[in-house]
Amino acid sequence: MTNTAYPHLLAPLDLGFTTLKNRVIMGSMHTGLEDRFYNYGKLAAFYRERAAGGVGLIVTGGISPNRQGWLLPLGGTLNFIGDVVNHRRVTRAVHEEGGKILMQILHAGRYGYQPFVVSASPVKSPISPFKPRQLTERGIESTIRAYVRCAKLAKLAGYDGVEVMGSEGYLLNQFLCARVNRRLDAWGGPIENRMRLAVEVVRRIRLAVGPDFILMYRHSVLDLVEGGNTWEEVITVARALEAAGVTILNTGYGWHEARVPTIVTSVPRAAFASVAGRLRREVTIPVVASNRINMPAEAEDVLARGDADMVSMARPFLADAAFVVKAATGRVDEINTCIGCNQACLDHTFANRRASCLVNPRACHETELQYTKTDKPRKIAVVGAGPAGLSAATVAAERGHAVTLFEASAQVGGQFQVARQIPGKEEFAETVRYFARKLDRTGVNLQLNRRVTRDELLAAGFDDVIVATGVRMRMPAIPGIDHPKVLSYLQVLRDKAPVGKRVAIIGAGGIGFDTGEFLLHDPSHPLPQPVSAWTGEWGVDLNATVEGGLVKPVPAHPYRQLFLLQRKSTRPGAGLGKTSGWVHRAALLRGGVQMLAGVQYDRIDDAGLHITVGGEQRLLEVDNVVICAGQESLDELTAGAPSSTTSFHKIGGAVLAAELDAKRAIREGAELAARL
Repeated sequence: MTNTAYPHLLAPLDLGFTTLKNRVIMGSMHTGLEDRFYNYGKLAAFYRERAAGGVGLIVTGGISPNRQGWLLPLGGTLNFIGDVVNHRRVTRAVHEEGGKILMQILHAGRYGYQPFVVSASPVKSPISPFKPRQLTERGIESTIRAYVRCAKLAKLAGYDGVEVMGSEGYLLNQFLCARVNRRLDAWGGPIENRMRLAVEVVRRIRLAVGPDFILMYRHSVLDLVEGGNTWEEVITVARALEAAGVTILNTGYGWHEARVPTIVTSVPRAAFASVAGRLRREVTIPVVASNRINMPAEAEDVLARGDADMVSMARPFLADAAFVVKAATGRVDEINTCIGCNQACLDHTFANRRASCLVNPRACHETELQYTKTDKPRKIAVVGAGPAGLSAATVAAERGHAVTLFEASAQVGGQFQVARQIPGKEEFAETVRYFARKLDRTGVNLQLNRRVTRDELLAAGFDDVIVATGVRMRMPAIPGIDHPKVLSYLQVLRDKAPVGKRVAIIGAGGIGFDTGEFLLHDPSHPLPQPVSAWTGEWGVDLNATVEGGLVKPVPAHPYRQLFLLQRKSTRPGAGLGKTSGWVHRAALLRGGVQMLAGVQYDRIDDAGLHITVGGEQRLLEVDNVVICAGQESLDELTAGAPSSTTSFHKIGGAVLAAELDAKRAIREGAELAARL
């Protein structure tokens, strides 16, 4: 598997006792399948596809070494011999495809969503409801033994090694940092004491498993929280871990409670790679770069400039299991790119739901959602080339059906063409590119600028019509809604209508927040945002000259004055994604956006927008009012007498327009096409 375009990425890595076939790691992701023994067949299928896709090394989701380390009650644990048989299903599947796999040992510490949580000190986490119990000397020793037992069982189960999770604010990270470690004994105080637990865990695992077993450690190199470690402390720990027997040093950035985004789509690609490069120059073992590296070109660049020996990509392998094979065979344009949305992966994980992927609903559902070749090809029409229609059309064609895709506009993509206009959402263009290429590759008959009627569809003799016509925006009944200063979000985002300096946005859902970020952006500033601008905005010091790498953010200079309004009395943005919503709220607050809830819209006139809030009448003297007040389904094609020969099916926004939901739309399209 060679390709001159990516010579560094596809080069083998000799670890002395074993060789990895390339420099690509599928990083650890908690899928939810690890937590129940009856799901290990599904977990094995998930990893089998990624191993077949060519990845050099796979790391499982976190497995706890004991009950205190559970992420959630009865979470995935490997602490007795009976667990081994399930794990062997996973390792066997990977090895049969020529891959290698590590099991991640993760002790949640105070991040566990269960009452047995322990930590270095009894300091409650802001993201977990339970206050931890401080580990005693005896408890520390028991925890070390649990790590060792877990590693030995992993070896017995056929894993090629283990990754010890020491980053993201989990237990070992809690001991490493003064933020949580308030101890006055030999396990607290100076860094030499705070790192004892991590070093001792590694040292004793190495003694137990022998030299021919990969031991990777995920090291927190930029904590991004107050009370985090300095760069000197990071290096001290790294060198001690190397001496204790670590084979590979993976890098981690930010605790889960950090108020700095590290993996959402607005984070520039490979933003943290330079930090891994600095670490690499301080140790002699291989170092891994991670976070927001989602395409082969970025990965190759990181390796070529010497910032890492390997590159870890987690969510990109949810999006496309064949990522490496496609890169190696010159098919990069066929890669289904991770867009960093978090909606089906991390949002599901933190809600204790099975993970998946917005752009690839088969992820973690490989045994249930299968695109098998049909033995009864059908003539299928898909109307609407937004995310739902693109998903349905390409899966149906992939299965062997004759598919015609009708789109009323001049391009495919639907709402994704709108979303890609938002600063920080440039990645959405990758999904449009992927589907456009797949339409061509699967032989879909694409008809653009074609608004088709029900009668035309019936006359053409289609067996099935998939209605993916999406939504139309809803205009609220406000006196003066037809005033010239009123614009729709589509006029602003899609049509680039001129907008004044003072703007009221009606509607504080996802579209309202997106429109706010668009209007705050100074068009003279480049997009995607350069790393230097992003670090300034969020107060990140990549050189980690201060604790945790946190500095004072650069003052904001908003391009416009915005008011974000909603009728509901709940907090604006309450319905945004669990793991990304706070980023959008923070961005708008930084831009000085005034967010008002419980608003009654009285009228719009030359003076501006008249509202009533809390019984008080106010006038917002704005240049424009932008409407982001929801949508209505477009489903007129299903109206009419039932046909005896043609079946009509609705998916996506045509079914439910309560909120634009690309995750549901793409999944519904794929599931329907898989059934036909």
